[in-house]
Amino acid sequence: MDKGRESRWEKDAMTVEIGFAVVSAGVLAAVVFAAALVVTRLFGLSGQASAGVLTGGALAGGAAGLWRLVHVLYRFDVERRRGR
Repeated sequence: MDKGRESRWEKDAMTVEIGFAVVSAGVLAAVVFAAALVVTRLFGLSGQASAGVLTGGALAGGAAGLWRLVHVLYRFDVERRRGR
């Protein structure tokens, strides 16, 4: 009847997977940035050194979060195409 279209279950599974990918990416980015924040506090960095470490932590956190988002969604697509 609606050959080629996704079933309701598949749409729901995709929605859940997107939500999981976004949340886990956000958590990973926050953890990486928190590690940079801990380093600045632990070593008592201030001024330009602190700003550099925090900027690096923000960039690394953003990159890690983006990697996690892409990885989870790519893995889901591969599994979906295999029919699992």
